[in-house]
Amino acid sequence: MDLGECPKIHDLALRADYEIASKTKDYFYDIDATEHLEAFIADCDRRTTAAKQRLAETQEELSAEVTEKANAVHELAEQIGQKLARAEALGEEGMVEESVKLMGEIDELRKKKAIAEQDYRNSMPASSYQQQKLRVCEVCSAYLGIHDNDRRLADHFGGKLHLGFITIREKLTELKKTVDKRREERGASERERSSGRRHYVGGRELDRRARRHRESARDRDGRHKDDRERGDKERDRTDKDRDRGDKERDRERERDRKRSRSRSRSRHENSRERSRGHDTREPRRSRSHRSSSRDHRRD
Repeated sequence: MDLGECPKIHDLALRADYEIASKTKDYFYDIDATEHLEAFIADCDRRTTAAKQRLAETQEELSAEVTEKANAVHELAEQIGQKLARAEALGEEGMVEESVKLMGEIDELRKKKAIAEQDYRNSMPASSYQQQKLRVCEVCSAYLGIHDNDRRLADHFGGKLHLGFITIREKLTELKKTVDKRREERGASERERSSGRRHYVGGRELDRRARRHRESARDRDGRHKDDRERGDKERDRTDKDRDRGDKERDRERERDRKRSRSRSRSRHENSRERSRGHDTREPRRSRSHRSSSRDHRRD
């Protein structure tokens, strides 16, 4: 059936973990499986009832005698289809003798069906007999026709849908044998957990622990955030102090350079003044020297 995507997680690793864990603790998943299959089969049975109601409203109503004969034909046809599908499955598995035995039973059923069909045909007008009379499969809620041939019936009864519903119904019957006892055991286990005689970590406890873990993680993150903010503020303050000290040192160096340049200019100006005074006295000495030189030559 087209049921859409399964909401469950299908993981081989998780299944292996469950198989290992289920050896030491009972999870009571068979009760969940029973409830799930019950809901599934109940939905199928509702579809079967609705289909029967539609057929009763749309098909020509037959007398009780004719209806009984028609049901006899349907039952024989279903038996033939089921045995034929089983015989084909046995033949594929290599069980030839069992398959041949079933084929013999099918031949006998076909003879009975032919007699039942003739009896059904004789009990109603020919025009009404040609109309397709449907019935609903009690297993999978599919429609079956009274005039369907053996191949069509074999395909239905050997199909995956019909066989799947057979498997589900058989499994559900098996689970129902022990589900009442298992529910009592689960109730006793829950009472023991609630009374505290046995420590058990269930779904709610896991949710509570997970919530507490998230809250503690948020608290740690908040504290770490506060520490980081305080650390950032301290680093900012230290960086500002360092920048302020660097600026002070830069200003001090600039003042030292200005004082040094001022002293250098003062020394340079004094040196030029001395040089200028020396140059103005030197010509006088030169003229006196020349005068004494001339006097010496005269002599």
